[in-house]
Amino acid sequence: MSLFFTFLLLFSSLFPSLDALTYRYYDHTCPNLESIVAREVHLATVNDKTVPAALLRMHFHDCFIRGCDGSVLLDSKGKNKAEKDGPPNISLHAFYVIDKAKKAIESACPGVVSCADILALAARDAVVVSGGPHWEVPKGRKDGRISKANETIQLPFPTFNFSQLQQSFSQRGLSIQDLVALSGGHTLGFAHCSSFQNRIHKFNSTVDIDPLLQPSFAASLRSICPAHNKVKNAGSAMDSTTTVFDNAYFKLLLQGRSIFSSDQSLLSTPYSKALVSKFANEQRHFEKAFVKSMVKMSRIAGAGEEVRLNCRVVR
Repeated sequence: MSLFFTFLLLFSSLFPSLDALTYRYYDHTCPNLESIVAREVHLATVNDKTVPAALLRMHFHDCFIRGCDGSVLLDSKGKNKAEKDGPPNISLHAFYVIDKAKKAIESACPGVVSCADILALAARDAVVVSGGPHWEVPKGRKDGRISKANETIQLPFPTFNFSQLQQSFSQRGLSIQDLVALSGGHTLGFAHCSSFQNRIHKFNSTVDIDPLLQPSFAASLRSICPAHNKVKNAGSAMDSTTTVFDNAYFKLLLQGRSIFSSDQSLLSTPYSKALVSKFANEQRHFEKAFVKSMVKMSRIAGAGEEVRLNCRVVR
């Protein structure tokens, strides 16, 4: 029996749980935390409308590598190339928003709030400032000490088919509904040409363009992103209301106006297609599902051990 309990203790130490997160974690130790983060997100967004999409994507990329432990915020050092310098993360930006929030929080309540929690709150506030729903964020994460660029290969790629997407999400305890709802985060943001070239040039051996793309939309994408595009920042908005959090992404998906192959794949199974239709028809259904899935994703366990004083470096 003692060996059994020893095994349980070892197992729990190797695979930490975020069930210990609580909604009132900082009520007494840093009561102004949420207002500080919200202020920094708002100020940054006033100056740069791309900030909300960047923060939402940053949180997603953090949680999908080593859990939600703030490891995506760490800078490369010496011979170690950090997550933020991995190929899928090169286009991540707005790290300065987290830095500014952290500096203000350290002035108010030093050594208390983790960078991982600040990022989770900033992602929520990014949605709110874009006209989306507000939700309570569970808190109490610790910051991880390990960040490796080569682990970013584990992130879902925009070229993934549905089976690959489902596997990636299920490995992290996320369901098909979570997959479809969280894909709705593509309502904010911008896609570079490299992420959807496969759909508009040399799609396969018989056709040049993905036949599931609406023809005039495909033509507009090809005009922006020619076969030998040399414009570094060329690309397309993810939907028609790129700075507004709404359900336009799902409506456009049903019209053959999605950007990524992974977006299109959501229509490839009856269940996921039904969810797309449901979210396209009723924004409130989408928002409710999105909030539930964001909270669930934010609970993906990390191996955090500390509260970093600077979000870019290990203590």
